[in-house]
Amino acid sequence: MSRTGLQHVFGPVPSRRLGRSLGLDLVPFKTCTYDCVYCQLGHTTNKTVERKAYVAIDEVMAELERKLASEDAADYVTVSGSGEPTLNSCIGELIARIKRLTKIPVAVLTNGSLLWMSEVQDALLPADLVIPSLDAGDAQLFRYVNRPYDSVSFGQMVDGISAFAERFRGEVWLEVLLLGGVTGIPTEVEKIAAAVRRIKPTRVQLNTVSRPPAEEFAFPVDADQLGQLLRFFPKPAEAISEGRSGRTRSARGLTIDDSDVLALLRRRPCTVPDVATGLGLNVSEAAKRLHALGQQRMVKTVRKDGVLFYRT
Repeated sequence: MSRTGLQHVFGPVPSRRLGRSLGLDLVPFKTCTYDCVYCQLGHTTNKTVERKAYVAIDEVMAELERKLASEDAADYVTVSGSGEPTLNSCIGELIARIKRLTKIPVAVLTNGSLLWMSEVQDALLPADLVIPSLDAGDAQLFRYVNRPYDSVSFGQMVDGISAFAERFRGEVWLEVLLLGGVTGIPTEVEKIAAAVRRIKPTRVQLNTVSRPPAEEFAFPVDADQLGQLLRFFPKPAEAISEGRSGRTRSARGLTIDDSDVLALLRRRPCTVPDVATGLGLNVSEAAKRLHALGQQRMVKTVRKDGVLFYRT
């Protein structure tokens, strides 16, 4: 059975937090409200706050049904992808239809910039898990790190995440990505932690740059330092690392096409083990596929902290 033709569904992606995460992409690459200096997808090509039906929900659901019929169950169906998913005005309809289709929990990865809008909050309420982000503790560094659309303000963003967390009956895991020498220092972390106490998420997850970023000046925070900075945040708080899940599986007769590999790499740079885990290949087969795609100049390699990543 071939899995070609999937434009909006990708993975499962090996996720540090969500296990095997089956991704859904609701906006064209790279449509976002931010242009973060650390983004693993590179620069935003369409920075906007316009909400509309960028991707047809019927198409997404048709692909998801095909995928679930041919795959072992994922740990999460994750609405994320190559931009800000809440820009799609039909995201609420999509989540409701997913909940009717499968018992797999639904997670939404969002930068939180539009959560001040009541219609966006309403749309996400049926989800099981929402993971917004907060990368700065004041307006100046918010502009520096996230480079938001002009009308998106720091105060409005924080207020929106806080209001949503108060309404939401599922879990809110707040991701805080820290940059070495910029936000990953105690004076700035104290500011971020003050905002976190207002938001009151279910848990806080500290992260840092681990894949090739949009800007070369986006440096990671040392792992030991990241652990030490946890003391500023209300518990439960954890530092999430780039560790592998260690899970492997058989493809069970599925034909893994080059398009499957490329769909994964379009959303995030991956190592050979990432591709193997995500697509159910053994490591040697994944390495062969990536080498062949490299010879065809369909993928390229980039090294980050001594680790070799593949990207389109």
